[in-house]
Amino acid sequence: MPKIFYTKTDEAPALATKSFLPIVQAFTKPSGITIETKDISLAARIIAAFPDFLKKDQQMENDLEILGNMAKSPEANIIKLPNISASIPQLNEAIEELQNKGYALPDYPDDPQNEEEREIKSRYNKIKGSAVNPVLREGNSDRRAPRAVKNYAKKNPHSMGAWSKDSATHVATMKNGDFKSNEKSVTLSSDTAVRIEMVSQDGLMTVLKENIPLLEGEIIDATVMSKNALVSFLREQVEDAKKNGLLFSLHLKATMMKVSDPIIFGHVMKVFFSDVFLKYDSLLESIGVNANDGLENFLNKLEELPKEQRISIENEIKNAIDNGPDLAMVNSDKGITNLHVPSDIIVDASMPAMIRNSGQMWNSDGKSQDTKAVIPDSSYAGIFTATIDFCKENGAFDPTTMGTVPNIGLMAQKAEEY
Repeated sequence: MPKIFYTKTDEAPALATKSFLPIVQAFTKPSGITIETKDISLAARIIAAFPDFLKKDQQMENDLEILGNMAKSPEANIIKLPNISASIPQLNEAIEELQNKGYALPDYPDDPQNEEEREIKSRYNKIKGSAVNPVLREGNSDRRAPRAVKNYAKKNPHSMGAWSKDSATHVATMKNGDFKSNEKSVTLSSDTAVRIEMVSQDGLMTVLKENIPLLEGEIIDATVMSKNALVSFLREQVEDAKKNGLLFSLHLKATMMKVSDPIIFGHVMKVFFSDVFLKYDSLLESIGVNANDGLENFLNKLEELPKEQRISIENEIKNAIDNGPDLAMVNSDKGITNLHVPSDIIVDASMPAMIRNSGQMWNSDGKSQDTKAVIPDSSYAGIFTATIDFCKENGAFDPTTMGTVPNIGLMAQKAEEY
């Protein structure tokens, strides 16, 4: 009997995806097609990864692995719904929630001290970030707006703020030392395997990853970002935003780019709050503050300190915000800044939102303001620079007349998108 697999996930709109399931079942029942659900939510993936820590009745099958194997067969039909690409703060919240419900899961070890903790971290690292899509997207993607959807959008256009030729909004990106500047590619003449090595200044070599199999004709590319170049660039941008009265905003993709972008985010935190990290470095380290996890996690960790120390550091943070450039807000009413949570500033969502809003983001007073959009790596900064320049010259886009761009993605076998 033919079967369609419907995924249980954890991202909005959960109500819509859950209520759509019985509709799918009703339509497919007369044709003899069965619908089977598989749980690939963040919670389910955490539980499936740690059977040895849990009671028998708490353990779950690894549905993602099951679906991943099915996706390689031509007869597979999987309805993959939106799922969380968990940042470290989101992962920690999910772990804590499960622990509070009686699941004896280990904590996520930020800084593993022994082999057991390294193994635990390795398991969790397979769950965080964009862990689902590379497994299930075994076919290349073809995304385009159906005519009915396109026509509906034209008849019911979303709001579009007016643009001024005098707008000071711009993209700031690195001119050297970034991933784009340092990228090297090679096309392989035969099947082979490679490994990733790190050689320190004193010549010590550490193997970061062993045995990566490659096929004849495949392209492998590698690159590196200079920390010094990044920090120098960030200092310049903070100073320039302050000098020119612009909102400082950061745009990354710390969920999918789960190795590089959280580290870049951490350097932005350390530059913006440089006095705080310099003054309290050892104290912050002792309570497990990790700049990569954002300001919200930082503030939560301060609760572990005696009141006097906590208030002192909170005042330093406030001084940094008051004396630095205006900081873009994710939620002005709740005081959630652009630097609170890494997963709150996904570049392919945050930049279009800014462009639709006259090239402005919201400040702490809840008012829109011209913005310096910091996209450190220049690989994908150019498209946003061109879009902003176009809007300054020609005005806002008109959803009632503009076209759409089909998106063809090379996704199979964990291709370059991942």
